[in-house]
Amino acid sequence: MTIAQLYQIYLEHPSVQTDTRKLRQGDLFFALKGPNFNGNTFAAQALEQGAAYAVIDEAPVKTGPLSDRLILVEDALTTLQQLALYHRQQFNIPFIAITGSNGKTTTKELVHTVLASTYITYTTQGNLNNHIGIPITILSVKKDAQFAVIEMGANHQKEIEGYCQYTLPTHGIITNAGKAHLEGFGGPEGVKKGKGELYDFLRSSQVPGCISPDGQPTPAGGTAFVMWDYDYLRTMSRGIPHIIKYGTHDADVTGNIHKENTTSFLNVDIQGGPTIHTQLVGDYNLPNVLVAVAVGRHFKVTDTAIKAAIEAYTPSNSRSQLIQKDGNHIILDAYNANPSSMRAAIENFARLVPAGISASPEPTNNKILILGAMAELGPESLAEHQGIVDLIGQYPWKEVVLVGGDFQQLQHAYKRFDNSKEAAEWFRKTAPKNAYILIKGSRSTKMEEVIAQ
Repeated sequence: MTIAQLYQIYLEHPSVQTDTRKLRQGDLFFALKGPNFNGNTFAAQALEQGAAYAVIDEAPVKTGPLSDRLILVEDALTTLQQLALYHRQQFNIPFIAITGSNGKTTTKELVHTVLASTYITYTTQGNLNNHIGIPITILSVKKDAQFAVIEMGANHQKEIEGYCQYTLPTHGIITNAGKAHLEGFGGPEGVKKGKGELYDFLRSSQVPGCISPDGQPTPAGGTAFVMWDYDYLRTMSRGIPHIIKYGTHDADVTGNIHKENTTSFLNVDIQGGPTIHTQLVGDYNLPNVLVAVAVGRHFKVTDTAIKAAIEAYTPSNSRSQLIQKDGNHIILDAYNANPSSMRAAIENFARLVPAGISASPEPTNNKILILGAMAELGPESLAEHQGIVDLIGQYPWKEVVLVGGDFQQLQHAYKRFDNSKEAAEWFRKTAPKNAYILIKGSRSTKMEEVIAQ
């Protein structure tokens, strides 16, 4: 069966699923394989549960009455990606790709909410930002779409390059290139090279044309929204046909942190525009807000709509969430961590004046750090964890708790636990009151469990 023929089936059954536990009536099931699973063994079950068809890459051991709804291909994952490409090629709208070491999901959410205030916009759901999630996201874009915003995660080189081959982005954003997934990328320069593959595509002749929602064709060639404060992004973006600059100065869209801030939430003054009162915690979110404003303005979203959209956005899924619990003020930022984001979070937390988080007149050193280890740092892991320990020592804290991984291999005077469950037991017994608490760690440490009880 050709991709064009499969696409006709997809048009009749435009909901794609790879997990039988999430299967709905009429879905198109793709039997993917991995180190610890083989979707082919669930193909018959998927059909019995109501899947319209199952795309498999292993011939069934035995056939049955449902076998006419089995579609045998050479490789199910490759077919899924080729189908996504075929679907992508049916659109001439802007496809905005977003990657980066830190902040890409928040940026994706902010850009989406700004564009969706005015246009029909589809985006990556949750963390579906890999070789499986991206094609599923593309296939979720309906024919009424005016924009698509696609998040791209990566932990090794050539990964972003591969995603671009079936996403065909017309516009791109690299939030930053920090110390994340150092093991897979081969060090900091490898991170820049890997993330820079998005810029490489935008420089190439492969960038398709598109038409903006007002019916005007965009200029040929890729467009990048570039954080102009970062010299390395300036350098990396050279040669891209169209660059929209954002930053704190010398850019097309500029903004700064509102000086008279009286809460823990980030408030941003946009030059020539409004002050935006966000529900985001941390100065490190300033670039994420600025690029959302830049994208909105570029596509003629009014400042009024931009402000309302960003102010209405509430972070979730353990991403810089501000939680009030048992009289404590908790910043839960436990979705992920790397040396760059960990440093930014600690430094921001150290600067926060507790009275700005709450009207409570508690002493300014009533702050507790509960940090989980950082993953995928390779040979630099011990040194990077030591750097975090050294940074912690520069500030006064009521308590510091370090959990798991290479934090356990270092000599330090702080409380240490093997895992988040042990830290949760300590937290339960200690029962802090009226404290200001930062909880952060890599996804593998499951730091949200510390306050789950």
